[in-house]
Amino acid sequence: MTLTALKITFEEFLNYDDGTDSLYELENGELISMPAESDLNQRIASYLFALFLKLGISSYRLRIGIEIAASGARVSVRVPDLAVLSEEGAVALEGASRSIVLMDMPPPLLVVEVVSPKQENRDYRYKRSEYAARGIAEYWIVDPIQARVTVLEWVEGLYEEKVYESDTLLVSPLFGSLDVTAAQVLQGHS
Repeated sequence: MTLTALKITFEEFLNYDDGTDSLYELENGELISMPAESDLNQRIASYLFALFLKLGISSYRLRIGIEIAASGARVSVRVPDLAVLSEEGAVALEGASRSIVLMDMPPPLLVVEVVSPKQENRDYRYKRSEYAARGIAEYWIVDPIQARVTVLEWVEGLYEEKVYESDTLLVSPLFGSLDVTAAQVLQGHS
């Protein structure tokens, strides 16, 4: 839900406080209220967090709830369900008062969005182009509604996609064979 018809700047967004614990994204200057995550969406993000830990990725490089400044018509701020940072990206955030990857910081290596009802356009269209413009090497769209996982690899400024369904094993361009099926990811458990 858009809260204001007025456009706000990135700086105004960073200083915005409505006195609640509500979470917002900034989409081309518009403040967008984020709906509460479903139990399934949280379970999927937690499952993937644990999966990446098993792959040997240090916990300080994994983030749930991190904000990412992304390019659009204006600077946008997105909050993916999960992000995997590079070593340099994790170091750049050390000591920060807010968990936000700014435009002058290294982009995450991977972002994962779990699709919520009525949010499909944002994950498949808007975030896809913003994450590509940001140079994020890999973007996953986990879609429990359509029962598929789309893995996008950033190649020369655009994403190339592979779609995984049911018992197909996921392959990550960055992390190789994950020994996990699309169905396991979509259920949020093995």
